Amino acid sequence: MAKKKTANSSKVTMTELVLPNDTNTLDNLMGGRLMHWMDICAAIAAQKHSNRIVVTASVDNISFGKPISLGDVVTLEAKVTRSFNSSMEVYISAKSENIPGGKSEITNRAFFTFVAVDQSGRPIDVPEVIPESEEEKELYAGALRRRQLRLVLAKRMKPEDAKELRTFLDVQ
Repeated sequence: MAKKKTANSSKVTMTELVLPNDTNTLDNLMGGRLMHWMDICAAIAAQKHSNRIVVTASVDNISFGKPISLGDVVTLEAKVTRSFNSSMEVYISAKSENIPGGKSEITNRAFFTFVAVDQSGRPIDVPEVIPESEEEKELYAGALRRRQLRLVLAKRMKPEDAKELRTFLDVQ
């Protein structure tokens, strides 16, 4: 694995204004547009961490419980939480803000996984992540469980081999 980097060194903040072309017939941001923005922001964070070309490997559960309205400002924040050989988990949050109304709230959170690749598209090692803040340490600690769950769901790992996940779930 390459040299170590702090989680904060990969931090990316991206801001978008919700325009009519971004909305559905209810004047709310289309989910696909938000996912597109999240993928771009998270990919930039993974590129900053690895200094490599990255490809999206997976996206964990994006739910759309709170609508984002036409005219709102969406601020996306992403950073790498942990790396595993050539892959990186990136945590991303989306906050919507109605500036004239003075309201803002976190509307979405997700984990994206990226793989760093060389010019031929082959996976390549990435730096280890050094968590510093309490939130970074918590995200780092949970990343192995989330990775094992992703691998089990993708049928790339047997459930009985997911030791960290089994311990967390207290499964024998």
